[in-house]
Amino acid sequence: MQIGPYLLKNQLIVAPMAGVTDRPFRMLCKAMGAGMAVSEMITSNKTLWHKAKTLRRADHSGEVEPISVQIAGADPAEMAEAARMNVDQGAQIIDINMGCPAKKVCNVAAGSALMRDEALVARILEAVVGAVDVPVTLKIRTGWSREHKNALAIARLAEQSGIAALAVHGRTREDLYHGEAEYETIAAVKQALSIPVIANGDIDSPEKARFVLDVTGADAIMIGRAAQGRPWIFREIQHYLDSGAHLPPPRVAEIRAVLLAHLDELYAFYGEYSGCRIARKHIAWYTRALSGGNAFRQAMYQLENTEDQRLAVADYFDRLCEASERLQYIDEPSSRPARAPE
Repeated sequence: MQIGPYLLKNQLIVAPMAGVTDRPFRMLCKAMGAGMAVSEMITSNKTLWHKAKTLRRADHSGEVEPISVQIAGADPAEMAEAARMNVDQGAQIIDINMGCPAKKVCNVAAGSALMRDEALVARILEAVVGAVDVPVTLKIRTGWSREHKNALAIARLAEQSGIAALAVHGRTREDLYHGEAEYETIAAVKQALSIPVIANGDIDSPEKARFVLDVTGADAIMIGRAAQGRPWIFREIQHYLDSGAHLPPPRVAEIRAVLLAHLDELYAFYGEYSGCRIARKHIAWYTRALSGGNAFRQAMYQLENTEDQRLAVADYFDRLCEASERLQYIDEPSSRPARAPE
């Protein structure tokens, strides 16, 4: 998979996810097999650039190349300036967000709302591509609604504007994350373009990854929610793509070490107060569907400092280690929150 001058080590990319794909998570996913990870979106509103949240999102210290940064906004000149700013901060690839379905993004005519105005899309793409000397990529959905699917038209605009690669989430904005992804639309986009196309949506297993690559003809796949609490999914998928065989479940001791190291990175990155609270959702994702996970989480949510939180996680995984050498998932649907308390 080639994006501009960057040859990725494989076809596996971490999807940009607000509140998730911070630097600690991106670095972890890359260490566990992802070929690239796209940052949380950074607003083009320059009045927010000096806020702590934006400064953290623009922090790429020690990150493995290539560094891909997603920007969001609706004004071509502001988006061009945001691209330049992020390149100055170390971005090696700029990604344009036209796929986010969140109301707070769409209400300011950004994200997937931009797909309603193809003329504006063209102006934004041309402005950003012309503003920087690094590759510019684009992430879109299949359209604004099921009655207005225009991914193919936007894809052609992207290629004409000099976009280096296009990611397509196989749902409309109206669908949010419900229903099944439309892989046939992604396949049609791939057939129409000569630039690399990345398929996104519902890729949650090695078998699904193989299926999506085959049915869409995409050059790469983008994995989002399935990597939450399971960053080793990238090595599992790559092993399956290479061999057609499954890796055994990871050892509990390894995941204990992975999670504790992840927590340490979060604590260092966000500080004591925010680090403890942001870590809660990650701990919840790591422990969903594990034995005793629900009771553990309810107790963990009450902890107010990083030391107690880390000790509780270590103790929980020590108990899992005593019961089994490898991770064993059980059917525990009530313990799978989309987002843990912060």
